Amino acid sequence: MSTTVAPSPAPEPASTPEVPQRIKNRRKKVTRGVWISYVVLIILAIIYIFPFLTQVATSFKTEPDAAQDPLGLIPQHWTFAAYETLFANSDFPIWGRNSFIVTVFVTAGRVFFNCLAGYALARINFRGRGLVFALLVAVMAVPGVVLLIPKFLVINQLGIYDSYAGMILPLLADAAGVFIMKNFFESIPPSVEEQARVDGAGTFRTFWSIVLPMARPAVMTIVILSFQGSWNELNHFIISTQDPALTTLTKGVAQLASGQLSQGTQYPLKLAAAALMTIPVAIVFFVFQKKIMNASAGAVKE
Repeated sequence: MSTTVAPSPAPEPASTPEVPQRIKNRRKKVTRGVWISYVVLIILAIIYIFPFLTQVATSFKTEPDAAQDPLGLIPQHWTFAAYETLFANSDFPIWGRNSFIVTVFVTAGRVFFNCLAGYALARINFRGRGLVFALLVAVMAVPGVVLLIPKFLVINQLGIYDSYAGMILPLLADAAGVFIMKNFFESIPPSVEEQARVDGAGTFRTFWSIVLPMARPAVMTIVILSFQGSWNELNHFIISTQDPALTTLTKGVAQLASGQLSQGTQYPLKLAAAALMTIPVAIVFFVFQKKIMNASAGAVKE
């Protein structure tokens, strides 16, 4: 007797309605997190930018308006009196000239000497290199205020007090810049330099023509940091000079608090000077910021 076996029913496809729903919920959570991040960043940006906006707005206010509403962003009476007073009744142009001279020489010197010192510590094997690097890190850990009195004594003994030399020479190199350049040079493949030496290039030629162009992002970083640091420097200029003809912007603007130009709070006058001081640093940053993000050129296959 033949028996027929009934075919087993085909398995029903598993219903997965929960998977798309989970994906949707996850996307909603991600979107919500992104929006929360944007809101937090916008709030932080407003908090950071608000003092600068207040500074610019107050510089166009009258003295009574600034005293009555110091945080207002829209002046009740627009005026250029603070800027006219700065250029007509103060030594602000002389301060700006001195700051420009010192900043240009200090920036150029720091870029040159920091690059040389960083390359020497990264590539040249000389006796005591580890000790020099340890001392460099130790100097970075010392607060700058601690070195003010030794700086004054050295500047005075060298006979360069009250001169551009005393204002510029002690700032021509800084430990942080050397540290940055050393670390960047160590990231460049040594095979680049080996090929240059095979072609007959010496140490300085290899550094100047091969390695330094590849370190452009680090060099641009040193340019910005050096310009900003020397432009905003105050403590060093206090102990290196007392001649009014050598006063820089930082010293001059600090002296405005003593009421030497007029009576009252002088909020518009002080903030107008501060706003003008900000312009060169902002220009340098926006000019060089894109070059900081560029990768080093000349990739080499190992």
